Amino acid sequence: MDSIDRQIIAALNEDGRAANAKIAKKVKVSEGTVRRRLKKLTGDKTINIVTVQDPQKMGYESEVLIGMQVEPDMLEEVASRMAEFKYTTLVSITTGTYDVFAWATLPNAESLGEFIRDHVGKTPGVQRTETFVSLGVRKRSYSLPLEA
Repeated sequence: MDSIDRQIIAALNEDGRAANAKIAKKVKVSEGTVRRRLKKLTGDKTINIVTVQDPQKMGYESEVLIGMQVEPDMLEEVASRMAEFKYTTLVSITTGTYDVFAWATLPNAESLGEFIRDHVGKTPGVQRTETFVSLGVRKRSYSLPLEA
């Protein structure tokens, strides 16, 4: 990845719907260059062009981080199972007190309780959980700093 790729990505971070011609003008390259590079960047999964929703505006009232202590031989299975749930938006195998963290976004407190009790709590290999309910998100970004 070179500085042109980074500039193209930066332009998309500002406006994910920007036309190739607009990006080309900003980056000072041809539209064909932008088109080819975007095809490569999306083709090799360096970037994904997606819609980012605001959970609150979409009617989701509960966001929670769930820390799980897991049986050592079940780590991959638990993480994979958590990733299958429709309400999880991030699942990570970690070091420290918890072996797996899952971020979940749910419609309301009742569905949060059901999710923890009926899904997370019944997942084989999960020994202990601790939930951290979000009281307010101050930053939600899916962009990385781009050192161009």
